[in-house]
Amino acid sequence: MRVAIYCRVSTKDKGQDTANQLLQLQQFCTRQDWTVVQVYKEEVSGRKSERDRETFRQVFVDASKRKWDCLLFWSLDRLTRQGAFATLKYLSRLSELGIGYKSYTEEYLNTMGVFGDVIISLLATLAKQEAIQAMEEAAS
Repeated sequence: MRVAIYCRVSTKDKGQDTANQLLQLQQFCTRQDWTVVQVYKEEVSGRKSERDRETFRQVFVDASKRKWDCLLFWSLDRLTRQGAFATLKYLSRLSELGIGYKSYTEEYLNTMGVFGDVIISLLATLAKQEAIQAMEEAAS
């Protein structure tokens, strides 16, 4: 399987580095006999939108070109911290493009496993609840 690895840290000034994520993700791919064809590294807040994250945007450009089969990331909060609705949109886009995804630290977050549809359904439910709550807060 052709895999892209995505690593993100929020800031350099607090001693954060993507190297620790990358090393473990590469070792995991080796154990799975997966071929790493692309590595994306980003140093930006996960709360920023896609338009403010150049590397994150490139992930989806390359996914649309089917440059790899699966996106592997350390954990969901390394992918994005924009909330359930935005997260679901990103994961759904990958699925619609025929790209799998896997969280290294969250075994259940794996579209290549038997529970892929369950995870999407759960995230969709959470996103819907988040949207309802936001509308209620805006109305009050």
